[in-house]
Amino acid sequence: MLMKEWNQYRNQLRARVTEIGNLSADTVKGYLALSGAGGRTNHLDAKTRELIALAAAVTLRCDGCIAVHTAEARKLGISKEELAEALGVAISVNAGAALVYSTRAFDAFDSAAPT
Repeated sequence: MLMKEWNQYRNQLRARVTEIGNLSADTVKGYLALSGAGGRTNHLDAKTRELIALAAAVTLRCDGCIAVHTAEARKLGISKEELAEALGVAISVNAGAALVYSTRAFDAFDSAAPT
């Protein structure tokens, strides 16, 4: 059982982005320029870019990004094993970020005046 109907969500998202594009064309054009920029350098292959995009999507908790980039990952032939490894990196980075920010909490605690 799926947690979410991702194909339907992706279609709804596409329709809403089109609506935003009709109301603010330059915003969507700017996004599309940023989105396509990496593909024009060809320093990374398309599969690697999609795996990075999915890891970032999970880190940012962006369901729309997950919907779009998983569909593209499937088209590119990314395996579940490759996806799992990329998501493992995302999990690790999120845990590392929590650890780093925990040191900030200790610093703030040590700096706080006792009441």
